[in-house]
Amino acid sequence: MYARVIAGVAAIVLVWSCTSSAPPVSLADASAVAPVVITRLGAVEGAREDGIAVFRGVPFAAPPVGANRWRAPQPAARWDGVKQATKFASACFQASGAAAGGVAQNQSNEDCLYLNVWTPAKTSAEKLPVMVWIYGGGFSAGATSTPLYSGEKLAERGVVVVSVAYRVGPMGYLAHPELSAESPSRVSGNYGLLDQIAGLDWVKANIRSFGGDPAKVTIFGESAGGIAVSMLAASPLAKGKFSGAISQSGGSFGATHAPPLPGENVQRLDQAEKAGVAFVAKLGGGIAAARAKPAAEVQAASRPTGGSGEVDAVSWPVMDGQVIPDDQHRLYEAGRYNDTPVLIGFNSDEGALFGGPVTKAAHEKTVKDRYGPFADEVLRTFPAASDSEATQASRDLATDVMFGWHTLDWARLQNQTGRSPVWFYYFDNKPPYPAGNRLASAKGAPHAAELPYVFGHLSQQTTMPWRPEDHAISDAMVGYWTNFAKTGDPNGAGLPAWPRFTKASETVMIFKGAPTPGALPDPQHFDVLGRYMAWRRSPEGARK
Repeated sequence: MYARVIAGVAAIVLVWSCTSSAPPVSLADASAVAPVVITRLGAVEGAREDGIAVFRGVPFAAPPVGANRWRAPQPAARWDGVKQATKFASACFQASGAAAGGVAQNQSNEDCLYLNVWTPAKTSAEKLPVMVWIYGGGFSAGATSTPLYSGEKLAERGVVVVSVAYRVGPMGYLAHPELSAESPSRVSGNYGLLDQIAGLDWVKANIRSFGGDPAKVTIFGESAGGIAVSMLAASPLAKGKFSGAISQSGGSFGATHAPPLPGENVQRLDQAEKAGVAFVAKLGGGIAAARAKPAAEVQAASRPTGGSGEVDAVSWPVMDGQVIPDDQHRLYEAGRYNDTPVLIGFNSDEGALFGGPVTKAAHEKTVKDRYGPFADEVLRTFPAASDSEATQASRDLATDVMFGWHTLDWARLQNQTGRSPVWFYYFDNKPPYPAGNRLASAKGAPHAAELPYVFGHLSQQTTMPWRPEDHAISDAMVGYWTNFAKTGDPNGAGLPAWPRFTKASETVMIFKGAPTPGALPDPQHFDVLGRYMAWRRSPEGARK
């Protein structure tokens, strides 16, 4: 194929080519010329914003509607002419307002498999590193249109940023025997993860047209997005589709459990199918009838009904033997994962975002009900002599069982069985929440607190009295993250040295004030949780 300039239409074209000898086409233009890129499916016209070419709402798979509901993503159709790509597509169907900052301005819809690109490339020959963002939201919510996830500040550092939508809630993760029977792979669920993999396939096929390097792709995500990153790191279906991984408050190394528990979220396929049968029965009829139901009716049936576990069970990834082939801890023990450099970490007070005050009695009951023979040791490790202490003890336990332990287990296992480097961070920079904000009393950095720093978007939160150190940390994190995407190493000129996390030296980068290497706090927390998880994998613990 060949590159060509479309003259007289106020557009500059960068054409995909199947040959490496195609001449590069310029994307550079000081005026407000709209960039047009020809992908393998057709041409898309984006917008030029402060020197960055931005394409929003680019289809990467067919709409998962009608017969495609609860099926793996299908190929998107080709189109003629030039498709406008200046507006975000709808968020994937979810509860109204579930994705803060995204769904409210961009209503959810089943037709949602679109992605967005921010590129600073001046020509198609630049081969810039690529960062693919996977949003969080508990696998039940999330949207690429959330303003916080806008990629221009990262792109300004010389990377191409892509954000990929994926199905959430029961639309994304319902498993059911009928769905497994109709699938060529004989499994069901995990449609949201398959969407992410389809997005990575699109990147491999098309990102060169946007000035990106398909051989240098880093996946990154936070919360459920960070968990998804760890699942892709262990999935054979994602092998070769990325060269590095960043997980913020993620990891999925807990034992399987039904119904799902925080930190033990993944179910076996047979367990998930059983939960799916109960869920579909609430809708009336079988899968054919459920496919014919309005999306809102399906979503309404997934709302919490009182602690049975069924709601979480149909809205969370499944150990299906295909996308997630086995217990991830065991996969890493055996060296069965995609061995790439990783940059992983968590926040100091993640649990502050979840729930309200907890009494001493409630804390003790929750621990005794869940942790069995480890309950007394867990209570000694996360002690509470009063109701006021119980709230923080409960938050600390939530932080470590949902995020901290998984991150540490991931780092240690990769050091034991892999060859690629591990870079570990601990974010302890509590934002300056104003008086009246419910997080103002948090002990440390709550869940998701690092996001505006990583994306360089402190200015979006106008009610926050940001301090000079906040801006300095944000600048450093943008630098570390983009350096990692470029080289697999976060270090670079002008930044404090970040040591590798190794078996010999478990050093982490602590973000509190100036970035400073140090030891991970409270190692005893992870020791007891590690012994508990090992017991849960034993024949005795697995029966509990």
